[in-house]
Amino acid sequence: MSAAPTEPGTPPPHPQTDPPAHRRRTERRLVVGFFLLLLLVGGGLIALNYGWGGMIGGFLSIVACSGALVGLGGLLWALLTWAGRWADGEP
Repeated sequence: MSAAPTEPGTPPPHPQTDPPAHRRRTERRLVVGFFLLLLLVGGGLIALNYGWGGMIGGFLSIVACSGALVGLGGLLWALLTWAGRWADGEP
């Protein structure tokens, strides 16, 4: 069966979208994709040049540096959130 015909000149119906939710989902996917690409391609290149021992060391370094960046980002977020609330006069 085909869908109900639309009148000429009217656009086809679109499913409801939530732009903020779409943005959050897209940003999350981009960040996860970046780290997967970093680990896979970076790890592969390290393994190619330095062997499997080097790849394990590189993987541990990437994880440690990524953890440090996430920690610093969280600290900055908390500081800015606190400063915003303080400036607004909230407890």
